[in-house]
Amino acid sequence: MSLKSFKPTTPSNRYKVLPSFEEITKSKPEKSLLQPIRKSGGRNNNGRITTRHIGGGHKKHYRLVDFRRTRTDVATVIGIEYDPNRTCRIALIQYADGTKSYILAPVGLTVGMKVQSGENVAPKVGNAMPLKSVPLGTAVHNIEVRPGSGGKIARSAGQQAVLSNRDGEYALVKMPSGEIRKFRVDCYCTIGQVGNTQHMNESSGKAGRTRWMGIRPTVRGMCMNPVDHPNGGGEGKSKSGGGRQHLKSPWGHVKGQKTRRLRKPSDVFIVQRRNAK
Repeated sequence: MSLKSFKPTTPSNRYKVLPSFEEITKSKPEKSLLQPIRKSGGRNNNGRITTRHIGGGHKKHYRLVDFRRTRTDVATVIGIEYDPNRTCRIALIQYADGTKSYILAPVGLTVGMKVQSGENVAPKVGNAMPLKSVPLGTAVHNIEVRPGSGGKIARSAGQQAVLSNRDGEYALVKMPSGEIRKFRVDCYCTIGQVGNTQHMNESSGKAGRTRWMGIRPTVRGMCMNPVDHPNGGGEGKSKSGGGRQHLKSPWGHVKGQKTRRLRKPSDVFIVQRRNAK
């Protein structure tokens, strides 16, 4: 996957860097695997905004991606598609009985390749298998947190986790963040690194492209009035009445503090934190 830049004929083209989409082989999605998306605008069932900076955006359908990979028969990759709901590409696979399904497209997966799921399959790109069957040192993605729950870990573009060790009923996996975490050996994962590895180097080039994605502007609290934000008010960039105070959220919580709950039940599965020296 490569990126393309543009001649600076307009201000938006000057810094715009977009994907070339050269890996896309199928332009229209499979209709049987689409679902409508109802937009909330960040509002809950009472009409109150609970998540800010959401609204507008281009209409799109949700693609039903198979994160569980429960079928054990062989499937053939018949297309690589763009998915507007996620940063990576998705692959359309077809089983022998004609059933079609979407999976996340890892690096190296091309049209015509065979993929399979099960305990005794080969550790090839795109195959799904439990952690107890994966060779040590293998890059994996789409890892289940609990057996049978469907892949939750390492699903965005370019992500990969590495199986580092096994200890009894648990496998030690180095997460994309650097954290080492224990998973049950019965948890399924998919072999390979998630595709579209250059996503982090993309640049939209203009604010309008962000609005197409349904993201609304963010205003700094320092620019607001005291009634709207704890950091608001003051004459200019004030250090007293408002502005240059300790960073706070709109609800008065001081920023920069740890937000993870103390004595969380899942702490027992963390072997080493991501910021360990």
